Amino acid sequence: MADRSAAPPAEVPATGAVAPLREGRRIVVKVGSSLVTNEGRGLDEQAISQWGAQIAELRALGKEVVMVSSGAVAEGMKRLGWSRRPRAMHELQAAAAVGQMGLAQVYETCFRAHGLGTAQVLLTHEDLADRKRYLNARSTLLALLALGVVPIINENDTVVTDEIKFGDNDTLGALVANLIDADALVILTDQSGLFTADPRRDPQARLLERVVAGDPALEAMAGGAGSSIGRGGMITKVLAARRAASSGAHTVVASGREAQVLVRLARGESIGTQFIAQTPRMAARKQWLADHLQLRGSVRLDAGAARALVAGGRSLLPIGVTEVSGEFERGEAVAIRDPEGREIARGLINYSSSETRLIMRRPSSEIESILGFTEEPELVHRDNLVLR
Repeated sequence: MADRSAAPPAEVPATGAVAPLREGRRIVVKVGSSLVTNEGRGLDEQAISQWGAQIAELRALGKEVVMVSSGAVAEGMKRLGWSRRPRAMHELQAAAAVGQMGLAQVYETCFRAHGLGTAQVLLTHEDLADRKRYLNARSTLLALLALGVVPIINENDTVVTDEIKFGDNDTLGALVANLIDADALVILTDQSGLFTADPRRDPQARLLERVVAGDPALEAMAGGAGSSIGRGGMITKVLAARRAASSGAHTVVASGREAQVLVRLARGESIGTQFIAQTPRMAARKQWLADHLQLRGSVRLDAGAARALVAGGRSLLPIGVTEVSGEFERGEAVAIRDPEGREIARGLINYSSSETRLIMRRPSSEIESILGFTEEPELVHRDNLVLR
């Protein structure tokens, strides 16, 4: 039951409410194990095929979609003939390794039938905490989207050291939304959304249709003491919505068994619970870049490059750099200074300090001939840069 003594959550009125999928272009869809594996009875190929058909319709509407899918451990258990979820870490990891093969195969087959190419991407939270790996993962996912491929992401359970937990992919979905600057995160589950109480026990329980992401009252409601909803995993979804909102992404928690749920959401229909982010997406990302990174060094620009950044809204190219200070690695934050040494911007750099010294004052077309590889044509991409 919810704590009725706590302050009620702030609901967003229907008038003027956003439609996250209709208005958003880049969407992360997370599906839970119970949906993917038909409550543990094996991979539900019919459901996965239906999601493929819906994503094909979203693609036709000009939307980019990334999927975060649970189900590897459950499928591995089925293939190994295990009736109970093991406790030993090495057995959980073995189940994940076995199940991941089937999971990737079914997604590829079902999505291909709807004209969609897929790619398997396995991540750990550490991949998104380390700035170099963060940029590598981001670049790969954006490249796949540009190629028209649907990334199917799962946590790399075969190598994680923390205990594998149910609902952890809710958090991973939010981290992926942050990673790729998604407009919306959709969490498909076996529940209709967030209720004011457990609807199985309280006939007065009411579905919350639009709430403010990050409202502390939601966490108390979903995971407070004695909350059966919390034990069912709703708290991880509320926390994921708060995390996604930190980069400006709205979240929808809805039943994955609703017919055409993704298509209907994309048409603006209100289904499940919408968690509305209060900060616009790009403003949230710029705030993160401006306030939460330790600078590892700096680059100084010529007048033309400084003008292109400040007035032209451009990315920083190596040809405009005249001086490199400090020692830094790919993915670390650097200050960007004008010819007089004033900080005009900061951002995540695509090359180390030693590499930057080799390619500065040179056009991007020469990066590969100088370094033997090309990470990106930009030294700092505009999306990873904030003006001061």
